[in-house]
Amino acid sequence: MTAYEFLGDWSGQLVATSIHAGHDLSPEIAELMILDEDVRLREEDPFTDLIAARIPARVNVNRSRFESDLNRIRSKAVYRAPEDCWGLQVWATDELPDDAVELALNGYDDFFGELAKRLDVLAERGPFVVYDVHSYNHRRHGADAPDEPFEENPEVNLGTGSVNHDTFGGVVGAFRQSMLDQGFDLRENVKFKGQNLAWFIHDRYPGVGCVLAIEFKKTFMDEWTGEPDHGHIERLAAALEQTQGPVLEALAQIPERHIPRLRDPEEEPVEEGA
Repeated sequence: MTAYEFLGDWSGQLVATSIHAGHDLSPEIAELMILDEDVRLREEDPFTDLIAARIPARVNVNRSRFESDLNRIRSKAVYRAPEDCWGLQVWATDELPDDAVELALNGYDDFFGELAKRLDVLAERGPFVVYDVHSYNHRRHGADAPDEPFEENPEVNLGTGSVNHDTFGGVVGAFRQSMLDQGFDLRENVKFKGQNLAWFIHDRYPGVGCVLAIEFKKTFMDEWTGEPDHGHIERLAAALEQTQGPVLEALAQIPERHIPRLRDPEEEPVEEGA
């Protein structure tokens, strides 16, 4: 299986990404990993590619975030020590060998280079939107423990920490209202504000690219067993599909803007709005 895939019809101005959906590892990385597979799966975002599947243009990442985390800046993309990843002991050695780190970062660079090529084409046509689809755990205290408090764990967390609201406020509002109208508990920037993928796109395409970091609470699966609720996944996929019309209508109201500078994909963005 390839590390990542660009799927569907890219003739429009809306793309969905599932950058934490993957579970695969390069053979060289897999040999060094001692983390139990079920624990690794718990910290990945399985089935988010299915939730995003009804968006015409999609980016599916098949490699695990435990090889390189595309939603962290390059210098922090490889989990080298337990403090980098929820206190988990991932590697058989105290220090990940340099050649393994280099392999992981080469994959990271390749992904952003290829993504930039495709988004450059969208940017030439005008403003565009990316649905950055993720999920999050809400039962971290154990399989039999109560859910974490509702007040701090919305059904859908909309991360807009680095969105230019002066330009894209209408887009954000259209997405939010569509999900609310469909009966979802959506709240903005409660758990997450959007991270590296959003920073990368907002920095490279200022006033042109808009990333909505969408985190679904893992009520569509059992986060401890990995068992999916396919009916729930289908409902979430249908809900995202329903947001397209209002979001694209709001997007059409934004005038085209000249892109001042396309940033080198290997240049790290300013880390802000985390």
